Amino acid sequence: MSSEAGRRVLRVEARSLEALAGRLDEQFDRAVEELLHARGRVVVTGMGKSGLVARKIAATLASTGTPAFHLHPAEAIHGDLGLIVSGDVVIALSHSGETEEILRLLNIIRRLDARIIAITGRTDSTLGREADVVLDTSVEEEGCPLGLAPMASTTCALALGDALAAALMLAKGFSEEDFARLHPGGRLGLKLARVWQVMKTGEQVPRVSAQTQMPDVVLEISRKRLGCAMVVEDDGRLAGVITDGDLRRLLERDSEPMSRCAAEVMTMNPVTIRPDALASAALGIMEQRKITMLPVVGEEGKLEGVIQIHHLWGTHLF
Repeated sequence: MSSEAGRRVLRVEARSLEALAGRLDEQFDRAVEELLHARGRVVVTGMGKSGLVARKIAATLASTGTPAFHLHPAEAIHGDLGLIVSGDVVIALSHSGETEEILRLLNIIRRLDARIIAITGRTDSTLGREADVVLDTSVEEEGCPLGLAPMASTTCALALGDALAAALMLAKGFSEEDFARLHPGGRLGLKLARVWQVMKTGEQVPRVSAQTQMPDVVLEISRKRLGCAMVVEDDGRLAGVITDGDLRRLLERDSEPMSRCAAEVMTMNPVTIRPDALASAALGIMEQRKITMLPVVGEEGKLEGVIQIHHLWGTHLF
């Protein structure tokens, strides 16, 4: 019984979304143009359940390259209207189009020289008539057993906000790099992080010369705790790498391992990565080759840092 009631609501909402997709027309195109060419920011407002949807729409727009914020309509008329300035675009949500708090804002918004995009279930409502652009989120039924609680209508409004954000991303050429820049601490953004953002640099990198004797190489590896040492030429170019594994193999085959210098032990032409490569690409190389670190080299093969597999795990990238 309960599962059937749940399936009914989901089917009602699915049908409502399908109908909404079929209604997208030049009004949607106009809304995208208004948002794309806004001289100010995007202000999203709504009351009650519509207010909760408005918060999510504002957050989605802001995180995908369109400056936006949520404004509570009741607080707006008690002082927060100062947040709206000339050139802003206001997205106002009201399923009935007659929400008192929203209607009280309309004339004030007009005086502030801001544009209005209405998301409403009644295009002939007061909000619909006063708006510059009207987006129709009408539904045949809500899905609520009592026919009272907003369900399908709020789902449609939420999905329409996502549709606007997606269209704006395409229109602006919003890229993975842009997303990562706006989500430096989020899991999704971290997946798009570049090697230079997570690699060890400067004094953190174990460096030796080709002539460094093995006791000093071992000391450098131990001191920097990366399980390796970068063998670097005088001009900064990477000559080779010595890893913990190289040391073990040296001890196994050589009767006087500590008499050697770095040039005799190092792995020449090691696998490297560029600093602007994706960190995920670095992880893929390390997993494929069963290694735990990669030297990071820039122009002319000069060493810029080291990225270790534990650095990626430690930042919760993957």
